Amino acid sequence: MENVRHIPEQNRFVADYQGAQAILQYVTFKKESDTTVLDITSTYVPPEFRGKGFAEKLVRTAIAWGKEQGYELHASCWYAAKFIR
Repeated sequence: MENVRHIPEQNRFVADYQGAQAILQYVTFKKESDTTVLDITSTYVPPEFRGKGFAEKLVRTAIAWGKEQGYELHASCWYAAKFIR
C-alpha cells in the first residue's frame, strides 16, 4: 500500500495504488464558539482494492491530522464515524 498524501487545496487525502486512487474527502468549518470542525464527508476505494485497509489508513491519517490541528472531529461518512465515536 502506498503512503497517503494530503491535498489540502482539494480537501482530501489520497492513496495511490496500481494506477488507481482511494480518496477521503473532508470539509472544515468554524462553529460560533470559534472551534474549527473537521468533518470527514466520504471515503471511496475502488472495488478491486476493497478489503485491503485503504479506507482505514485514510481515515486514521485524516484523524491524526485533525488532532494535530486542534480540530473537533466529526464524520458524515458512516465508515469514518466508526473511528471517531
